[in-house]
Amino acid sequence: MKNLTKHTSLTIAFLILALGLLVLYNGPKEKPAEISLSTLVSQINNGQVKQITVDENKLEILLNDSKTETSIKEKEIGITDSLKNYGVDPAKLTTVNIDIKSNASSSFWLGTVLPFLLPFLLIAGFIWFMLKQAQKGNNQALSFGSSRARVIDPKDKRLRTLFKDVAGAKESKEELMEIVEFLKHPNKFLKLGAKIPKGVLLLGPPGTGKTLIAKAVAGEANVPFFNISGSEFVEMFVGVGASRVRDLFKQAKKNSPAIVFIDEIDAVGRHRGAGLGGGHDEREQTLNQILVEMDGFDTNTNVIVIAATNRPDVLDPALLRPGRFDRRVTMDLPDIEERIEILKIHAKNKPITKNIDLRVIAERTSGFSGADLANLLNEAAILSARREKKEIAMPELTESIEKVILGPERRSRRIDEDEKKIIAYHEAGHALVGASLKNADPVQKISIISRGHAGGYTLSAPAKDKRLLSRNYFIDELSVFLGGYVSEKLAFGDVTTGASNDLERATAMARNLVTRYGMSELGPRTFGHKEELVFLGKEMHEEKNYSEKTAEDIDKQVTKFIANAYVVTEKILTEKKVELEKIVAALIEKETMEQEEFNAIMGIKNRESAPIEPDMDKPEPIKPETENSPVQDKDKSTEPEAKTAPKPSPVENF
Repeated sequence: MKNLTKHTSLTIAFLILALGLLVLYNGPKEKPAEISLSTLVSQINNGQVKQITVDENKLEILLNDSKTETSIKEKEIGITDSLKNYGVDPAKLTTVNIDIKSNASSSFWLGTVLPFLLPFLLIAGFIWFMLKQAQKGNNQALSFGSSRARVIDPKDKRLRTLFKDVAGAKESKEELMEIVEFLKHPNKFLKLGAKIPKGVLLLGPPGTGKTLIAKAVAGEANVPFFNISGSEFVEMFVGVGASRVRDLFKQAKKNSPAIVFIDEIDAVGRHRGAGLGGGHDEREQTLNQILVEMDGFDTNTNVIVIAATNRPDVLDPALLRPGRFDRRVTMDLPDIEERIEILKIHAKNKPITKNIDLRVIAERTSGFSGADLANLLNEAAILSARREKKEIAMPELTESIEKVILGPERRSRRIDEDEKKIIAYHEAGHALVGASLKNADPVQKISIISRGHAGGYTLSAPAKDKRLLSRNYFIDELSVFLGGYVSEKLAFGDVTTGASNDLERATAMARNLVTRYGMSELGPRTFGHKEELVFLGKEMHEEKNYSEKTAEDIDKQVTKFIANAYVVTEKILTEKKVELEKIVAALIEKETMEQEEFNAIMGIKNRESAPIEPDMDKPEPIKPETENSPVQDKDKSTEPEAKTAPKPSPVENF
């Protein structure tokens, strides 16, 4: 918009200037009166003439009263002789200033030709200026084939990023430090016959710092950093993407050693020739050009391509083979120590109270990425400013955690006393069961205030980071999911729709225990095979690689897991009814309950005290009830993979 306004202003200025010059040179002028030589002589003798300008035979006469006249003298004789022939007084003639023009041709050009040509020259200059502007802009029609990469100059210290600016990711830094050495001292490796890696593929979930660490590699090596997104190559015109790839690598080679960073490379690097309708021709041509350019690198080019994606499964095999992307660096979600380092970096320029322990925040943010943690501190700063505080305190940080996970509070949402009591029993049931089981995540906070889509929530976070989740953990979590459902049923003799999400997640978890994790009585095997997405040319449904009899056995095992969890949950809530009522009363009065107050009610000093262990062999499965059954068989898993660290698990309801 700014460029459009600038060009419009320049256009108006040029038009006004051209119009002014036209008016100046070609505007209407009063034509001077033409007189005879005898009249001119009479005026000279009477002392009325001030100046006579002679242009060949033409005379321009300026009178004393500033009026102008014209006349014509005799040919082939001078002005003085011509006037004497008509009887001019020689004494009077000496008082007149006579100016004879020696260059008549210049007068012709300045007075006649230039006013005519000047508007055309201005228009031509304006067109040339607009064409130059179009060539400079990336979004103009004449720059289709040029690269749109943004270049970070290593001399610009403000934009330079170093490894010390990237918290955590120790192994990734060590792997990429070799790339820095290649760029700084290539001869050290070439002497030993080592080839410089042509490409590095950064893999990891969104927000884990793939772009940041790529910039840090360029900053450490002190080389230019060409940054472009995969989607910026592709246009509706076939061949434009390939042209941009050629231009990008041409610029990088001119500035070598350099780093080319292609973010979200899956936008152009997807599997070729796949999908229901075939591949996109323009995208495939762009990918082909990237492959050719990476193959065409010389050993002394010193240009390294770094690409980032969170979908390595969709990339074309030709892109992943050695010789193109030689190395793959995985960027994982940060563990607790790395989260502390990330929080320290983002807290540098923010005024934070001295009594804040960032380890507490890190413990509550298991599963958060670096971007999530940066957003958390930013939300805390905004919340502190809204409350007219000069420093960020612990309440703002803890509230920001909940805002990032669930959304903002909805205190304006009106809830009557009956619903408020139901929500309190529901959330108290989740919390009490979670606190009573050894392997369940500790309760961090309970609230019956509506936040986001949840009418209330119980926030639980693991005491330490978990990469591998055990069978006992899943069994205890099943009981926690059913805590709200069972609590409602025991307190009111009825259940509400608020437990629908809990039942869905419990059913999905129980089915995963049977079909994916091999943790049931059916033995150590998986059931079913989920195919990839349809754009890869795969099937749209799950392949059923088991018999109908096995499907019946799977359903029985799922039912048994949930039924046994129901028994354990009911036993806990029945035996600890006093604690349940205390939690409900506190929630109705204060609406929120922090971990310290909850642990005081529960008498928890040590997580190992008096756990109730579920036994999969002793309790008999409860038959599903006709109406309010605790078993719902929905195959929609919302649980995290066992190999990834789970985020704080808020149990959302209503």
